[in-house]
Amino acid sequence: MSLKYLLLLLWLPISIFAAEIPVTDFARHAQYTEMKISPDGKYLAAIAIVQGERVLSLIRLSDRSGKNLHARSGREVLDFHWVNDHRVIYSVTLRLGGLVRPVATGELFGVNADGGSADVLFGFEAGPAISSATHIKQAQAERASASLLDYRSSDENSVLISVTPWNDGAHSAEGDYPSVYRMDVRHGTRTRIITAPMRNAEFVVDHDGVPRFAYGINAEFKGQVYYRRDGNSSWELIEEGKNDGSVRTPRRFSRDGKAVYFGCGVGKAAGLCSWDIEARKFSALSPPEDSDINGMVWSADRKDIVALRYEPGRPKLVVLDKQAPAVKILGTLMQKFGGEEVRIDSSTRDGSKLLVTVQSDVNPGEFYLFDSASNKLEFLAARRSWVKPEQMAAMEPFELKARDGLDLHGYLTRPLGKEQAKNLPLVVLPHGGPFQIRDYWQYDPEVQLLASRGYAVLQLNFRGSSGYGYAFYKAGQREWGGKMQDDLTDATRWAIAQGAADANRICIYGGSYGGYAALMGAEMEPDLYRCAIGYVGVYNLKYEGTHSDFAGSQWGTNYFKSMVGDNDAELMQRSPISHVDALKAAVMLVAGSEDQRVPIANAEQMRDALEKRHIAYEWLEKRGEGHGFYDDKNIAEFYEKMLAFLDKHIGAGAKIAAH
Repeated sequence: MSLKYLLLLLWLPISIFAAEIPVTDFARHAQYTEMKISPDGKYLAAIAIVQGERVLSLIRLSDRSGKNLHARSGREVLDFHWVNDHRVIYSVTLRLGGLVRPVATGELFGVNADGGSADVLFGFEAGPAISSATHIKQAQAERASASLLDYRSSDENSVLISVTPWNDGAHSAEGDYPSVYRMDVRHGTRTRIITAPMRNAEFVVDHDGVPRFAYGINAEFKGQVYYRRDGNSSWELIEEGKNDGSVRTPRRFSRDGKAVYFGCGVGKAAGLCSWDIEARKFSALSPPEDSDINGMVWSADRKDIVALRYEPGRPKLVVLDKQAPAVKILGTLMQKFGGEEVRIDSSTRDGSKLLVTVQSDVNPGEFYLFDSASNKLEFLAARRSWVKPEQMAAMEPFELKARDGLDLHGYLTRPLGKEQAKNLPLVVLPHGGPFQIRDYWQYDPEVQLLASRGYAVLQLNFRGSSGYGYAFYKAGQREWGGKMQDDLTDATRWAIAQGAADANRICIYGGSYGGYAALMGAEMEPDLYRCAIGYVGVYNLKYEGTHSDFAGSQWGTNYFKSMVGDNDAELMQRSPISHVDALKAAVMLVAGSEDQRVPIANAEQMRDALEKRHIAYEWLEKRGEGHGFYDDKNIAEFYEKMLAFLDKHIGAGAKIAAH
């Protein structure tokens, strides 16, 4: 929590600590999710929720007038980019069948800053009507997905896009080979430039718009990087990782075009390297750190990296160019918003105006417009205007050593006004994933919901999480139910030893992998946890490996074998459905009927195992929901039931006796 909110607390009436924030405040989607300024600084564009629908808001800065653009035919806006001073290209989602959560369609739409010339540029409904001998019919559907590449063309009416066809044949699960096209932003006409040498590839183009790198993870779950010298050359493989998805990856060309920035290992964490094109050698640009790079700060023309972001616990900035205007502006704003994270989201072409986000553990995010000429900072909007930072609880980073000596990092959140309290009821909250994902020092509605009801919350970046280097990620390989679970146990016992947690009032709750860890933790440590809540969790690893949506692809199968396991007997041994007899904790299972990532059969099998042994449980299933609830009413219902469950077992309504 920043200093300004701590000072504000001194002047707040005592009643604020007793006022209960409605559950719906934590279940609502953010009012604004993204905001960017046009290259000439005359317009703003934002994604906003209007009457429950994600729309594109276009605002003229001179008089603050604007309009909301609703995507066509039931679609909602997903993402957007300014492609010149007066035109925006955006992608969309669409609800399919009985699904509650809309899915990305791969289409691209364009609209002018004044709301005019709104057209579909790419997708399965794009294309003019054409005539046949007998009747008028629509052009053949564009069965493909497109995304914009990170490139600023000298031609304001064209962009580069990556297009991946939908292949309904033998390789449909992997997708087909993507290609780069040059597309007209007014009409959607396009010309193919080149096709990638691998499926699911991403591209890096040089300053002249020539695709020079293609990289990704192949079907064997090996990271690969392909390179070509110029627009007339063929692809050649220059980097290949092990079968764990890791590889050094290209980011962007240096200003002079003679080198390429790569994400790579520097010390024990992921840093920034430069690859000399002629010498074909890597050199480290970033200093060794204890955590991975979490972001980069670029010059206004996006050709120089001027600072790097890290987050070992709280966010920190490592400056590479002290004289860069962006660095000076960030320094000024970081002083103004002491303790909060300040990010430059977009800027004008000349860097004179910047769209800035300020956020923290208690602040979901606020958008500001900074004018560098007048040094004026103007508040624009808050992501969640109903959230009052002074009513939220602070996340405190902590470190500990696992039982095998590995350094672990996490966050402990105590209820507001109880920052020094001892023996609090504790909810252990393992994140999902579990690989290439981590918890951050940022506003989390679930953490704040739990803290608002008097619970301390422990989040741990256990081994396998992203953010702490390749070796840390690799340490989680095939450790479901093993050392990853031990890390959570060690952190829970650490919280008890610190005096923060009441050893007799601890519950473990998580979603996806976190749901797996919740049930597995309650079985492996039956005397440690009073209750366990599994939300869209994996409970049968053998079943998950053959029935999840990724199981239909060679890539997904190899990923599962590499990172989770390939021995059926071992998978069952590490599955919660195999250890139900060990349970002492109360159990709650929550699932969505349309979950494709973790099919609801996981929860149903866990439920059957509990019933077979006459073990009581609570059950919540929402029709139409997938891997994580989307409808805010369903989310609120889940939160209400979860709070009642926690209160019954570790809260004020619990009858506590030592295990």
